Parts: sequence; C-alpha cells; structure tokens
Amino acid sequence: MIRHLKSPGLFAAIDRVPAPGTRAGERVFEVFNPSTGELLARLPDMGVDETRAAIDRAFAAQAGWAALTARERSDVLWRWHQLIVDHTDDLAAILTAEMGKPLAEAKSEVAHAAAYLQWYAEEANRIYGETISAPSTDRRMLVIKQPIGVVGTITPWNFPASMVARKISPALAAGCTIVLKPAEQTPLVAGAMFALAAEAGFPEGVVNLIYASEGDAIGRELCSNPKVRKISFTGSTEVGRLLMRQCSDQIKKVSLELGGNAPFIVFDDADIDAAVDGAIQAKFRNAGQTCVSANRLYVQSAVHDAFVEKFVEKVRHLPVGDGFDSDVAIGPLIDSHALAKIELHIADVVAKGGVVRCGGNRIGEKGTFFQPTVLTRISHDMTVAQEETFGPVAPIIRFEDADQVVHEANDTIYGLAAYFYASNLKRVWHVAEALEYGMVGINTGRMSSEAAPFGGIKQSGIGREGSRHGLEDYLEMKYLCMGGI
Repeated sequence: MIRHLKSPGLFAAIDRVPAPGTRAGERVFEVFNPSTGELLARLPDMGVDETRAAIDRAFAAQAGWAALTARERSDVLWRWHQLIVDHTDDLAAILTAEMGKPLAEAKSEVAHAAAYLQWYAEEANRIYGETISAPSTDRRMLVIKQPIGVVGTITPWNFPASMVARKISPALAAGCTIVLKPAEQTPLVAGAMFALAAEAGFPEGVVNLIYASEGDAIGRELCSNPKVRKISFTGSTEVGRLLMRQCSDQIKKVSLELGGNAPFIVFDDADIDAAVDGAIQAKFRNAGQTCVSANRLYVQSAVHDAFVEKFVEKVRHLPVGDGFDSDVAIGPLIDSHALAKIELHIADVVAKGGVVRCGGNRIGEKGTFFQPTVLTRISHDMTVAQEETFGPVAPIIRFEDADQVVHEANDTIYGLAAYFYASNLKRVWHVAEALEYGMVGINTGRMSSEAAPFGGIKQSGIGREGSRHGLEDYLEMKYLCMGGI
C-alpha cells in the first residue's frame, strides 16, 4: 500500500507499461518498501527475449521518430513534462515508497525530472549544423547532425525519477528511440513515468521499458545487439568497465556516469556557518546515497575544531525515519548490504584510532535506518578515505597546507564532483582549476541543474548529461561536400 496517492490508477498502470509481446510469462519479481519491508508490487521479470523484442520495436520506430520535425518531437516532450508536473504528488509518493527518501526530497526530484523534460523539449529546436568556407568556388561544404539511433539505457536506484528523465529526454529530443531498464529495487516510478509518456503521445516503439530482477543478461543484450547504437549507464565504476568492454567489439558509443569519491574542503578563510550547511547538504541528501555525495571532508587546522563542533551539533539533530513521516530529513538505506558496508567502514576507522563523534549505529529492528555519523581523526589508510561509503557517514580530515590538500583530494581514480569553501578570490581560482573533477561546487553544497553539464573525468565516467552538451552525446556529425555547383 502506498500512502498519499491521489490517482491510484497511475500506480495500477505500472505493470501494464511494457507493450504486448514483452511480458515474461509467469516470471515475476517483488518490490519492497525499505522503511517497512512491505511488499509494494510484483512485476513481470523480463529477460533476453523481451529485451530483444523491445530493441526490435525501438529500431522499427526510430526512422519515423527521427523524420518528425524538431517541433513535433518537442511538442510530445512538452506534453510529457506537463503530465509529470500534474502528477508530482503521486510520482513522489511512489518514489518514497520504493526508495525511502523523505517525501519533500522525492517531490524535489520529480520537479528536477520535469525540468530536464522541459529543457530538452526546448533544445530539440536548437540542433544546429554549420557551413564551412570551401577552398574553391564550385564547392559547398557543410555539417549536419543526425540522431545516433536506438539507445539502451540503464538507470540507478538512488534517483529513479530524475535519472530516467536526464538520460532519455536528450535522446528523444535528438530523434533517438529508447530501451530503458530501471534498477530492480526502484522500478515503480519509472513505470509510472512511462505510463504518462504513453498518455503524452509518443508513437509506438519510441519508448520501451524493461522490468527485470537481474541486469547482467539485459546489459549483455543491449551491448551486443547491433541495432543498439549507444549505451547510457549510471552506476558503479566496476559495472561501467564491464559494459564498456562488452560494447568494444562493435565500437558502440557509451555514456557512463560512474562512482565518485568527492572531497569537501573547508579553508581557513571560509564562512564556517555556510560551510557547515553546505556539508550537511552535500553529505546527507538522500541519506548520503548519491554519486556526488561529499565522501571526504577536509578542514584546515585553524578552523577544524570550530567546524567540527558546529557540524556535529547539527548532524546529531537530523531526524531519521520513514520518508512519509513529517519533518524527516533522512530516510532508510536502500538495503541491508548498504548497512553492512557502513558498519565495516566505521569499524575500520575505530580499529585504526579514529573517533565516532556522533551516530555510528543502526536504528531499530525494522527497516534499514542508520544514524547520521561524524568521524574524526581520520587517516588516509582508513577505508572511508579511500572508498565511496554511500551512506550518512561524514569522515573529517584535518589538513594544514592548501597545496597538499588539493594533492590529496586528487589522489583517487575518481573525478566526478568536488566541493570547497573559501573567500580569497586568488585561492578560489587556483583550487577550482587544480581540482581534477568534472564538476566543482564553490561555496555551495549542491550544483546539479538541467542547464549545466553533469559528468566526471578519470574513472568517474565518459560524456555529459544535461545542458546543450548532453544533447550532443546523442547526435552523429555528418560532413557534406557538394561539388559541381
């Protein structure tokens, strides 16, 4: 049972989203509420045959979708955007039920998803080519841009609404068709969004959804099927490497948004109160289960103690509970494996001389709740300084030298997001340019926007999502040389 639903029919339509011919017989899998353990839904458990059928439908529909004018594609995206906005409350309730995040955060995520649809509905009309000065008078040279074709997309469980919109709206605007597999933990809001997509008027076969409890076989089919021209994936670096290898035989284009190990640096000239608030936002949003979550907090010695005192005081008062309860700031973790990982990281800190300043324990026997935790006296040999914790745990590292902290912040295979607080303009420019990350938040703990390019460098990914650059990732450039003119 999902609380606060205004349109039960939308929820009822979720398991009917896949088109006829893609149902997986009697195979089903179950979706549970991580706060309560309650069974939310049983969905058809699809496999390779259903994925191949969805790819065939997308392939058959692609030429017709690409042949529409940009305005016609834009109009359908606009209608989908408006339906998402109209059903914000229901989509947020579904999201909170299956993922656990507080309802206010879920509503914000749905609004973010709608913003991507709106942005790319507008950008569909701005796919421009170019003319080139020819070397002779009897020749004309120009460049046009065309859609890549069928795109296979795999979305994660931590932002199950916004990731759907962020990945597929630029592809649809460009004229591509879609086969999407949402995470098995959180497929329901994707199903509801696709039900609204059907209502918006996408032609048959343009958007296709695959429900599945296991992703390996689905991923292999998407990567190996020659009708799929591009893969877009958000998830772990380990899985991203695997998908990239599987795409290599066909030289298939990939967009990968992978793991992070974000540093959050507070310099001695920072506004400490603002830095504390920014750290709370960057660390504890979605219970720390974000790829851009602040994973390592570096604080300069001169302000270390003051920052820790204020930070701990705020963290210990963050309310934890069921996302449907009022005033809850932090919901549950996605599953018991996430709890176990956090406990291992904290145990490693304590064994190596670190201190638990607040939190450090599970909450209750039902659900997957964990206390917001602050750790100090962190050394670089500790697991929390080397690996992404993906939970509400904030390790704080004292530092002295500005150049040294930049070196330590960069000493990782990851390069997704970084944050720092400082007021000296010379320092701001120096550190912003020196940090080896695809995105840098300066005096802010939150930077995601549909108008900005989201993505990383190093082993945090390839390509960008959002902004005009996100549209380019779904277009092929074609040079035309016209002689005899």
